[in-house]
Amino acid sequence: MENQSFNADMLLLEGLKVTPQSSFPAFILLLLIYIFIMVSNIGLVVLISLERSLHQPMYLLFCNMSINDVFGATTIIPRLLSDIFIASADRYIHYIECVIQAFCSHFHAGTSHTVLMIMAFDRYMAICNPLQYATIMTNRMVLRLTVSAWAAAFASVAILLGLTIRLSRCRRIILNPFCDNASLFKLSCQNILWNHIYGLGSAVVILGSSIGSVTLTYLRIATVCVSSKSRALNSRALQTCATHLAVYMIMLVSCFTPLVLHRYPQWSDHGKLASIMFHVVPPALNAAIYGLQIKEVRQRIFKMFYNNKVALMDGK
Repeated sequence: MENQSFNADMLLLEGLKVTPQSSFPAFILLLLIYIFIMVSNIGLVVLISLERSLHQPMYLLFCNMSINDVFGATTIIPRLLSDIFIASADRYIHYIECVIQAFCSHFHAGTSHTVLMIMAFDRYMAICNPLQYATIMTNRMVLRLTVSAWAAAFASVAILLGLTIRLSRCRRIILNPFCDNASLFKLSCQNILWNHIYGLGSAVVILGSSIGSVTLTYLRIATVCVSSKSRALNSRALQTCATHLAVYMIMLVSCFTPLVLHRYPQWSDHGKLASIMFHVVPPALNAAIYGLQIKEVRQRIFKMFYNNKVALMDGK
């Protein structure tokens, strides 16, 4: 009975496919990226929390993104690091742990879209309705939008994984660097039609809502900027919207690349590697883009480093 229970509950995870010669360089590179993600994103959240002048809707929404990026990277990277020096035939993971990782990875992806959607709405209100912005985008409204963004992603993923864990399992090999919903329901020999239908439907709804809302929002912003003769308005719109769009495009490229590569069997390994990039590239770049491109945040960072440098010189 113990052996049967072990076989049913322990899965074999493919993990990150690297040669023995490249294991150490891959480990160091991934570790440095993870440290950068943690320091940059947590640092941005701390900076916004401590600076009262940054307690504005736009910056509070940045915190949502940074927290989600830390969550997404932590979901995937530590496990990849721990498995790099383990032989592929010995990379076991408990079924429950695999389900949790799959839930967290999809939750991170869904929240990335919903948070960027409410950030686009914030930019729309600030540029297209500046006189009503302070009245509408109150702290209470920011809290409501934040809860809605995270709750919508949570509910969608909960149903997605709920349909999967009801299935019995006849296989135990996860052919992916990390656990996701598709890898889990492929372990079953039952009919998985509903899993495919809901998975595809939820992806279409989330991606369609995300791309559609952001596109319409920025078309409206572009129309207002073109019709306006205010250089100050256009400059502010270009500064804040370009940053948001850069982050959004990075996320979309990271999202669609593995989907495209998986269509071609000869590029399947590249597709698996690209699936990791979604949890690595946007989290590594988002905080840097916002921290360095937005004037207020950049000034606070430079001020902080300058004060530390002066304090060290005075200490000497």
